[in-house]
Amino acid sequence: MPAPGTFASLPTSSLENTMPRVPSRHRALVVGLGAAAAPHVESLLELVDRVEIAAAVTRSAERRSTFAASFPSVPVTGDLEAAIADPSIDLAFVLTPPDAREPLVGRLAAAGKHVLCEKPIERTTSAAERIVRACETAGVRLAVMFQMRMRESSHRLKALLDSGALGRIGFVEVRVPWWRPQSYYDQPGRGAFVRDGGGVLITQAIHTLDLLIHLLGPIREVAAVAATTVLHRLEGEDFAAAGLLFEGGVPGSLMATTAAFPGGPEQILIVGERASALLEGGTLLLRRPDGSEERIGEAGGTGGGAAFMDFPHDWHRAVIADFLDAVEEGREPAVSGRSALRVHRLIEALLLSARRGRRLRVEG
Repeated sequence: MPAPGTFASLPTSSLENTMPRVPSRHRALVVGLGAAAAPHVESLLELVDRVEIAAAVTRSAERRSTFAASFPSVPVTGDLEAAIADPSIDLAFVLTPPDAREPLVGRLAAAGKHVLCEKPIERTTSAAERIVRACETAGVRLAVMFQMRMRESSHRLKALLDSGALGRIGFVEVRVPWWRPQSYYDQPGRGAFVRDGGGVLITQAIHTLDLLIHLLGPIREVAAVAATTVLHRLEGEDFAAAGLLFEGGVPGSLMATTAAFPGGPEQILIVGERASALLEGGTLLLRRPDGSEERIGEAGGTGGGAAFMDFPHDWHRAVIADFLDAVEEGREPAVSGRSALRVHRLIEALLLSARRGRRLRVEG
C-alpha cells in the first residue's frame, strides 16, 4: 500500500485482463479522518465486494498516522487535489467538520463524484440548501448519515404508523438526555457556531429530530428555550426544550441536553388511541390498553454518554449500502440530502424561537 501521505491510483496494466473484477465495484474517497471516520470506514471494508477505499484524506500528518495504524489496508494521503482529480473515484464520503463542507462538496460534485455527507450537512440551513442544489445541478447523488432511520426498531415503528396500527396519535414526547464532559468542548471549535453551527441541537439531538420527522412528518410550529447551563463552557447551547405542533395538529414536547450526567438513551414516545410506542435507543416497546406488550429491536450503545462513539456501525453500513444502490439504480438515496433539509429547518426555527422568545412557524 502507499505510505501515509502519498496517493497512488490503481495500476491500469494488462493485469486487469486476468484479475477477477466485481461488477459495479465503486472506488471511494474518504475526506476527514476524525472520530466520525471509524464507523464509515469499518462499514466500507465490510462492503468490499461492492466498493473499495481508494484514498483516505486529511491535511493532518498526525491523523494520517493514527488512521493508518488503525486501518493499515487503507491508502492515506494529504493530497486532496490528486484524489479529486482521479476519474476512477466515483464516490466521496465527506466527514470533515461542518464548516469545511460547502466548498468541498461543491468541488466533488463538479468532478462528478456522488457524495455521502456526515451530519449535519453544513452549519446553517442556507449553506445546507446550497450543497443540495450543487449536487442536484451536477447530477450526482447526495446522502446524509442519519443512521437512526436504519434501525430495525425504526423501520417497524414507521410501518406501524403508516398502517395506522397505533390509531389516532394523541401526543408525542421526545427526550435526548445525553452527556458530554467539559473536555469534549475544550477541543477547538466544539460547540462553536463558526465551526459546528451550535450545540446540542445540531450536533447531538439532530439524529433524533431527523428520525422524529421521518416517522411523523413535518413539524409546523415550535416554541423553544435554549441555554448554556452552568455545567459546561461552550458558545452554543447544551440544553434546549420546546413545545412542538405537527402539521396534522398533533402536539408534542422536546428536551435535549448534553448535561445529563451520565447520559442515557434518546427516547421518542408516541401515544396513540390503540397503543403507545416508546422508542428508546434501538429498542421499541409497544404497550396496548389490554395490558399486552411487545418489544422489538436490539439494545446497544447510543453514544449518549462520555464514550460518544459507543454504538454499532451496522446502521452506518445500511445507509452506505442504500447509497450504493441509489447510485447504481439512478434514484435518490433513502436518506437523501433534500430530505435532510427538514431537520435543518426545524433546528433553525428552534434556535430562532429561543432567541426571540416566541412561537414560530417552521419554514419549508
